[in-house]
Amino acid sequence: MGIENDFLLEDEDDEKTIEFIKNYLPQEMKDKFTDDDLYYILDLIIEYYTNSGCLDAEPDDEGYINIDQDAIVDFIMKESVKNDMGPYNPEEVFFVVQGEMEYGNQLGEVE
Repeated sequence: MGIENDFLLEDEDDEKTIEFIKNYLPQEMKDKFTDDDLYYILDLIIEYYTNSGCLDAEPDDEGYINIDQDAIVDFIMKESVKNDMGPYNPEEVFFVVQGEMEYGNQLGEVE
């Protein structure tokens, strides 16, 4: 039952993240991504974090880890072509990546 609860919590957090991103996007981009697109991109962002080693990096003096948003966008663009998703505009994907990071930053400020 513990694993099921973990999955439910992850799903709930993903929903909150997607809602935040949708509100974060500029008005002219709000209709560029479906919920499925945003979930797909969020999965790729998490995959990037997991496989790139950036989460294992040492924080700077202020406690932050430098994460290259351009590298995340490049990863998303490459993976989306491989998986026949999109097509996505890199500049628009960059806003999704920023929204995900901003959501994470706001969660970190609360804790």
